[in-house]
Amino acid sequence: MPRREYQDKLDADLKAVTARRRSVRDIADKFPGKPKGAALKRRRSCRLRLGRFLKTYFPDAFNLPWSKDHRKVIKKTEAAILKGGLFADAMPRGGGKTTIIIRASLWALVYGHRRFVSIISGTEEDAKDVLEAAKTELQYNERLYEDFPEVCYPIRCLENNARRCIGQLFEGKETRIAWRTTRLTLPTMPDHVCAGRNVSGSTVTVAGITGAIRGQTHTLVSGEVIRPELVLLDDPQTRESASSPTQSAYRAEIVAGDVLGMGGPNQQIAALLPCTVIREGDLADTILNQELHPEWQGERTKLVYKFPTNEKMWGQYTELRQASLRKGGQGEEATKFYRKHRRAMDAGAQVAWPQRHYPDELSAIQHAMNLRLRHGEAAFFAEYQNEPMPTTVEDVTLMKAVDIAGKTNQLKRGLLPANTEVLTAFIDTHDNLLYWGVVAWTLDFTGAVVDYGAFPGQSQVYFTLRKASRTLGRVYPGAGREAAIRAGLLELTDKIMSREWQTETGTLMKVDLCMIDAGYEPDIVYEVCRRSPHAGRLMPSLGAPITASQKPMVEYDRKPGERLGWYWLMTMAKRRRQRYIRFDANHWKTFVHDRLAVAVGDKGCLSLFEASAEKHRWLGEHLRAEYPVRTSGYGRDLIEWKERPSKPDNHELDVLAGACVAASIRGASLFQVDDEPVRRRKRYTQADLRRVS
Repeated sequence: MPRREYQDKLDADLKAVTARRRSVRDIADKFPGKPKGAALKRRRSCRLRLGRFLKTYFPDAFNLPWSKDHRKVIKKTEAAILKGGLFADAMPRGGGKTTIIIRASLWALVYGHRRFVSIISGTEEDAKDVLEAAKTELQYNERLYEDFPEVCYPIRCLENNARRCIGQLFEGKETRIAWRTTRLTLPTMPDHVCAGRNVSGSTVTVAGITGAIRGQTHTLVSGEVIRPELVLLDDPQTRESASSPTQSAYRAEIVAGDVLGMGGPNQQIAALLPCTVIREGDLADTILNQELHPEWQGERTKLVYKFPTNEKMWGQYTELRQASLRKGGQGEEATKFYRKHRRAMDAGAQVAWPQRHYPDELSAIQHAMNLRLRHGEAAFFAEYQNEPMPTTVEDVTLMKAVDIAGKTNQLKRGLLPANTEVLTAFIDTHDNLLYWGVVAWTLDFTGAVVDYGAFPGQSQVYFTLRKASRTLGRVYPGAGREAAIRAGLLELTDKIMSREWQTETGTLMKVDLCMIDAGYEPDIVYEVCRRSPHAGRLMPSLGAPITASQKPMVEYDRKPGERLGWYWLMTMAKRRRQRYIRFDANHWKTFVHDRLAVAVGDKGCLSLFEASAEKHRWLGEHLRAEYPVRTSGYGRDLIEWKERPSKPDNHELDVLAGACVAASIRGASLFQVDDEPVRRRKRYTQADLRRVS
């Protein structure tokens, strides 16, 4: 055969093989056609009604009547998708929040309400699970297949084999479908097979909240570049991050900046955040706080809105149930008791979802009380009530960071109350930053935080010691670590001690006593306190956490030259021949939280200057960075303060504790009994100073 004829034959054979392969890859022949009749009617009736869509297409997932809370959540979710907006949804565990949100995102996709959905969870693996649930519905849901064949038919043709995406054709054109663990792209289909809006190329991506979420884009066949229009934040925190104020604040910054900035410049992004409040002050608790985040339309629902009032009968029920479980039963005796006395035991109760209970339970009230018994008070109120119980150790109550941030006294920053008698300060020393605070006191230990912060100042509202952008090393270039600390202490103490702080009535005051933590780099601290022009009002200090096995400081024997006060001792550092303050850190940290728990206006209250809760939240998180533990030893009990496992920044807690000690040294006392008479100095007004000058 001549060479040319042979080549023509090869070309013809190749063309025939290509045509056969294309015909095999082309799925148009078996396309079921556009929906008609009842299918088309169902499809059109659900286009703008999310609740009807959920009940129509997912009857197995939503087989119980909606509760009032469900209806409110669905209405707000629908509005967020159709009009844009931010909606956070805290529902009890098992209430179906994630189930609703996943299928709401499908509603947004198949009707074209939103073309680019981004799923962001606490971890990428969790986000993949959410996407997998959505893919399962598109692949196997028969009613979706009947009513949205242009979306579901090409997906079914893949037979869950992602390799078939390559080269899949419809009427000779690529469907460009993506079927990966981290991305789903709906098939590109011609207009004439679509019964409604053509949603070709609409896409879903997944990511963990701390992963790569910025700069997501998707290019359609038309060449149009789209960015995320709907963000599904499904439980964007973990138990570990929820227990860390720093991690919670960091994730809140990601949500506010990176996530909500994912949309295009002319696109109002919609964001849905199904969540559970794990710890007070965690990310979910923060987002749901309307004072801090009014832009989020939050819905915090509960399993029980009112608990039964007949505690005696429920106590009997508890004993019967626990006895049954210990014997290997399932609580049948308790259920029998409840059936007999149900009317009396239900009195006063109000549950959110009356239909929610197990088959062997008689009511939602019994179900809720069983959950409370099974999981314990703390877990029940967090997981099912979205109201984590406050952390307490007997009489010590830790206020939420947001509550601390909101405890203000209506005075401007830097302005002292009119009745100020003592002004103290404290500095906590570190390599990169110096944490400081100034507090005004009356002698009955009523205090007002006048100012606080870190030196050098930071541009961010939230920052940590580890991630500070401006450090001592950058402010003093060319200086070594020790020289930078020394220079920073000299500059900061001069700013604090030279300043004339003004009261509401115009009186000028200077700081009476500023203590500096000498636990780190003591040589530098002692030198600064000795050589500073304000040396008479500066004092090195050391916080010693006295434990139950140690002798309390109030029982110390005072030696010649020492001054012993309420859980503090002024003594001589023999090697340096210089005085310093040693104090019981555990006692004074408890003292700080006790003062914060006192209401504004009452004696012994500690309040903050007027500022937004968002600005004070950084301080609140420092104060919440440690937790109290009651310990015993040698016949006495006391409270010790421990760092949380995630080791969040706690430096402002040290600062306020030190400022309290300084006030005690200057004569402040809850009991109005001074260990030594305090000479009160004359106050000078601005007119006095002008006469002197």
